[in-house]
Amino acid sequence: MTVSIILAAKGREVATTEPSVTLKSAVALLAEKRIGAVLVLGADHRIVGILSERDIVRAMAERGAAALDEPVSVSMTRKVSTCTESESIASLMERMTEGKFRHLPVVDQGRLVGIVSIGDVVKHRLHEMERDSAAMRDYILTA
Repeated sequence: MTVSIILAAKGREVATTEPSVTLKSAVALLAEKRIGAVLVLGADHRIVGILSERDIVRAMAERGAAALDEPVSVSMTRKVSTCTESESIASLMERMTEGKFRHLPVVDQGRLVGIVSIGDVVKHRLHEMERDSAAMRDYILTA
């Protein structure tokens, strides 16, 4: 199973913002969309960072409420791990666990095509286990 299966089920919409937007505006976007991270795109529409709830908490702890008036570029994570649609879900889970991050942008030849969260992966795995369980039950009942 690959990342493309998760994207097919959840869609390819990705919330993005610009580095110059205030942290306050980015927080409002996260709340409005009910998501845990937003990708930060540069002028060439390439990923230059990601702003997660953890980044916001860290900024608030370090700089207090003043951080809300700073540009996102001050608080975002600049080193963004990405994946491709052809990457296996098992590999994705391993990378997310090792890196201790919950969101992975999906790229194709450097172009953003989606984002996968740990919640998306867990949901997929649960559906997969339910299908396997149902298949096993059917097999036992017909044996």
